[in-house]
Amino acid sequence: MNDYEVEKTGRMLAAILRHGKFSLPMNEQGFVDMRDIVDAIRGTNDRYKWLRPYHVEALALTDPKGRYQIRGRSVRATYGHTIKLDLGLPTVGIPEFLYYPVSAEEADIIVETGILPTDRAMVHLSATYENAFDAGEVRVEGPVILTINAVECAASGHVISKASPTVYLCDMVPAEFISVAEDEGED
Repeated sequence: MNDYEVEKTGRMLAAILRHGKFSLPMNEQGFVDMRDIVDAIRGTNDRYKWLRPYHVEALALTDPKGRYQIRGRSVRATYGHTIKLDLGLPTVGIPEFLYYPVSAEEADIIVETGILPTDRAMVHLSATYENAFDAGEVRVEGPVILTINAVECAASGHVISKASPTVYLCDMVPAEFISVAEDEGED
């Protein structure tokens, strides 16, 4: 695949697995048969008649952010969903602190009110200050990074799960577990 095809096919894969595009059969953990994905993409654009399940598998296995998981002949996104799923992700080995980027205007409000999912089904937390900063820069210049006391948040009943090496998911983060990070990696 050339760079354009990788980009375009990757975007379609994300739309299918994260947002339910084409309403393909998906189990409760978000897995979709790669043949169904190929048939759906090929059916929407004659330029993709060459697409095969091994192309989808290669995209999933080489994704630099670890966004996908393969099980047998099926694939799923591990985070970024706008649809509710029971992903069954691991909840052990969660770091003591996680991080969340916000704009300067949002920082005080979120520290007072907590973090709720907005455009996604779950709150996405970052493993490191640097990961959060990079994620935040996609939306705002110079994001403010919040520190989340993940141990106390989880102990209060808000399950935190590991979606990728750098991304963790939680249903919401109450205000009492949030502070503004002083500087890189420290709270």
